[in-house]
Amino acid sequence: MVRVGDQNVYSVADDGIGVAPQDRADVFHMFHRLHRSAGPPGSGMGLAICKRVVERHGGRIWVDDGIDGGLRVSCTLPAVDD
Repeated sequence: MVRVGDQNVYSVADDGIGVAPQDRADVFHMFHRLHRSAGPPGSGMGLAICKRVVERHGGRIWVDDGIDGGLRVSCTLPAVDD
């Protein structure tokens, strides 16, 4: 986690097959899978649910290239001071 102004930025990366830049917005659609036959198993719900949760808490979520290939998912959430 990194604090940027009044937001916390969280990122998670993997070294999987990645997602082409033109397909990145599609990973947030419910039940939409980019790699149906060759990719890992799944329902296409995970990132769609994450997007709903993050946006309902006043943040945003996006994907970009991971460091070693693969994909990095990042989101912002409002920072809360203790």
